[in-house]
Amino acid sequence: MFLPRSLPLIPAVFIALSSFCLLGQSDSQQPATEPVPAAREPVPLSPEKRGDVYMAKKMYREAIDSYREAPQDNAVIWNKVGIAYHQLMDLATAKKHYERSIKLNPKYPEAINNLGAVHYSRRSYRKAIGFYKKALRYSPNSASIYSNLGTAYFARKKYKDAFQAYQKALSLDPEVFEHRSTYGVLLQERTVEERARYHYFLAKTYAQAGHTERALSEIRKALEQGFKERKKFMEEPEFASLRELPEFKELMAQQPRVL
Repeated sequence: MFLPRSLPLIPAVFIALSSFCLLGQSDSQQPATEPVPAAREPVPLSPEKRGDVYMAKKMYREAIDSYREAPQDNAVIWNKVGIAYHQLMDLATAKKHYERSIKLNPKYPEAINNLGAVHYSRRSYRKAIGFYKKALRYSPNSASIYSNLGTAYFARKKYKDAFQAYQKALSLDPEVFEHRSTYGVLLQERTVEERARYHYFLAKTYAQAGHTERALSEIRKALEQGFKERKKFMEEPEFASLRELPEFKELMAQQPRVL
């Protein structure tokens, strides 16, 4: 799933060092000695930032405890606690926290997306699609939400809609399908049942966008996962630019061991 993108902040320790500049002086003169400034104390982390650090370390229960110390009238905090429970696979508790976050901020797209991710995990794909579409109304340029929408369409076997959503996601962020973060404020779904067909669609999406290396990589993954419709790579227009490449011809000639 999801993997809902903000990065944890780690306190920096600043140490002031005295600099010495020796000037030409007579033997009888002694250089002036200036006091060395004391090292500054590190700025303590806020409960939210401390929770972010725990999330980055996948210490989800510790993250929840830290977020509990932050102001509880903040939609972002409730969303982050929801993600921590989501990572612990406690979907019911995660759902309650996302709903509380949305109640505090009805136009908060990340929490709306994450509520959709709960429904996706429960295989309620129609409901998930509804929440992803709602999230896009408030964040129309979110590549991750479009990626989630495509994956939900894919789960419902609405492959044309899935492909269009994936194309939009890739146009907004060329790295959208490479994200692996499990913390932040938005979950990006990665769980699919038809792995071979999923990689075929990613290959098609990358090929359409001109990302040759990634398209070839996804073709290889599709074949390794047992994709049977090999002729699609030879017939569909999205793969036309790849067909004269030696790497593509080699893939088509191979009979990869199905994983």
